[in-house]
Amino acid sequence: MARLIRMDSTGHSTIAEWTAGDDAAYARAVEAFHRELDEGYVAVVSEGEGQAVQVRELPVDADLVIMRRPIAGG
Repeated sequence: MARLIRMDSTGHSTIAEWTAGDDAAYARAVEAFHRELDEGYVAVVSEGEGQAVQVRELPVDADLVIMRRPIAGG
């Protein structure tokens, strides 16, 4: 089962879950994903040990997509 989570003060909150072939669950996850982006979160997907890539669309085949606030800096 794939999960969309948001990093927050509790550690993380599960926003959506879907499985391959469950188009309705995936559609709900896409809607939730875009709401999070609209709120200023960024989405990342792991690409292996210590590697992650930012995504702007919800990958249907990802095991885990993490929403987090951008890192502040200058």
